[in-house]
Amino acid sequence: MTGRKYVSRSFLLLLYRVFLHLSAAAGLADDGEFLYNGFFAGAVLTRYGTARIMPDGLLMLTNGMVEQRGNAFYPVPVRLRRESPSPSPSPSVRSFSTSFVFGIQTTDAQDLGDHGMVLVIVPKSNLSAGLPSSYMGLFNSSGSAGNNHLFAIELDTKQNIDSGDMDNNHVGININDGLAFGDEAKAGYYDDQSGQFRNLTLISGKAMQVWVDYDGDTTQINVTIAPLGMKKPTRPLLSPRHDLSTAIDNESYIGFSSSTGTLGMQHYVLGWSFGVDKPAPAIDVARLPKLPVENTSGSSQSNKTMVIALPLVSVVLLLFIVACVTLVIRRKRYNNVELREDWEVEYGPHRIPYKDLCEATEWFKNKNMLGVGGFGRVYKGVLPKSHLEVAVKKVSHESRQGMKEFIAEVASIGRLRHRNIVQLLGYCRLKDELLLVYDYMPNGSLDRYLYSHDDKLFLSWDQRFTIIKGIASGLLYLHEEWEKIVVHRDIKSSNVLLDNEMNARLGDFGLSKLYNHGSTELQTTIIAGTLGYLAPEITRTGKASPLSDVFSFGVFLLEVTTGRKPVEQSIGGGINMLVDVIFEHFGRDSLLDAVDPRLQGKYNINETNLVLKLGLLCSHPLADLRPSMRQVVQYLDGQSPLPELMPSHTSFSMLSMAQRSLSSMGSISQFSSLSGGR
Repeated sequence: MTGRKYVSRSFLLLLYRVFLHLSAAAGLADDGEFLYNGFFAGAVLTRYGTARIMPDGLLMLTNGMVEQRGNAFYPVPVRLRRESPSPSPSPSVRSFSTSFVFGIQTTDAQDLGDHGMVLVIVPKSNLSAGLPSSYMGLFNSSGSAGNNHLFAIELDTKQNIDSGDMDNNHVGININDGLAFGDEAKAGYYDDQSGQFRNLTLISGKAMQVWVDYDGDTTQINVTIAPLGMKKPTRPLLSPRHDLSTAIDNESYIGFSSSTGTLGMQHYVLGWSFGVDKPAPAIDVARLPKLPVENTSGSSQSNKTMVIALPLVSVVLLLFIVACVTLVIRRKRYNNVELREDWEVEYGPHRIPYKDLCEATEWFKNKNMLGVGGFGRVYKGVLPKSHLEVAVKKVSHESRQGMKEFIAEVASIGRLRHRNIVQLLGYCRLKDELLLVYDYMPNGSLDRYLYSHDDKLFLSWDQRFTIIKGIASGLLYLHEEWEKIVVHRDIKSSNVLLDNEMNARLGDFGLSKLYNHGSTELQTTIIAGTLGYLAPEITRTGKASPLSDVFSFGVFLLEVTTGRKPVEQSIGGGINMLVDVIFEHFGRDSLLDAVDPRLQGKYNINETNLVLKLGLLCSHPLADLRPSMRQVVQYLDGQSPLPELMPSHTSFSMLSMAQRSLSSMGSISQFSSLSGGR
């Protein structure tokens, strides 16, 4: 009898699944009501990427690995438009309501968040064109992933400067145009009793419930969020009015999407309900599965585990003793070299244990060395906990600046977030040196491509122009858009790194300085930088400012366009400055003769003219005549015309005099040691 029931239930389940898939294939739409109290046996969803239904009933969108995308949709489309007789305007969207329970966990030891997740309504459920590393798996770099209509509720755990995000922990409403536009609010809820706002941390690893209600008559959208188990708050978190008739088709798919970037995260959905022209069915909290952080094994399973483990106790005990002895020996070795002081407690999240760095680089083996420069050696590694690829740089910290101030700046720079800046993940302080940990850039530094004789390392003009615009955008962020002004002080091609898609990222903040907005310049105790990139005022006054960075950027523009180094040895044994050479071409109206011959004439004439003239303007010896980085970005984007460049030859030759004076004073060796091979 039991066998017959089992066969009957299995057969009915099979028929149900076949019906759903045939309905979806035939374009049949559902009137729109469903309820998942967990996604246990029988739950049918259309899934893409890393999305999986776990045996315990969890819907897992991402599995903790980096650069992943997961999508899951209700398998058949839902009718969301009212019937409207022709030729009246397009029918309005019906009222609908949905609720879901989610949980987000981060695998990062510092509890940092990355891309979040979204509830989305789209015409097609296949979002395979979306990038796995950004836009929460919905879009590619050109916009919508194949969908012209979209309505999404985002749970965003990473601040995207390009999209204008308010912070790295907010809830947003997005319509049609993607994640760059929409209503948003800090994640939390309003207490019914006190009326006060209570914060929620989306990546806390705790289960939370979201309610989304759309009134088709008033076009009001209410979005509410609260901890799991709490009654739905009366006051919504977001309550704008938007007519969704331009965003939602008659038959639409509803589901979830999420992605991970450089930090591994896990996105889960525990339960979900949906209703059209009626409230969504209530989710039974008691029937939901538990998030992985909680113990879900029953007592019988625990007893079975104990029975299996008991015969192995003696072996485990022996291994434990051996491990403890090894740990004590290694810890003693670590403590002999790693320094920790009480004042460093406040910078704890940015500190990475020396043990982790040793394991990541296989004890700094030569085979993992990426390069050697004046500041020390750089090694490739993989962090043992997050499995994140990193570059570990050993640098000397002998400086007149106090160590406490130095670490404070390292911690501050570690909070920079921009697509064209290499992220500083943390540091470790030893007796004789500092270890700085950065994102690993697989394609290395830009200077390898500019000066290599290997045709495989050739850069087209389009790639060079994209690199130039990217570094300009990163410098604008450092100078004006971050909470403090960051003066990099060492902008050059060897400090521009290329990621796996050949996007440029500015790195090596070992010489950078921070100061508050409103300050005009930064007094430094020593002259630091690289010969050929140094602004003349630094050699005279020792004061660095955003405009001294603009000077270095101007030399960088000339270097990328011509493929020539900023300082070259002349035939007679003297020094030729690239800025002087390009200025001479400008005076003879022969700028295009200076373009890198490796391009073989394959470049955009207007763009190369613009970049070379802008390079001269940025590298003007008089700081007040240089543009700001905001103006530079506007010139490169074509938003503003480049001003007529009419400097006197005398003013530009001052640059050569300043740089050569450094050489005659015996300072070249100092600058070379500060700049070599980052």
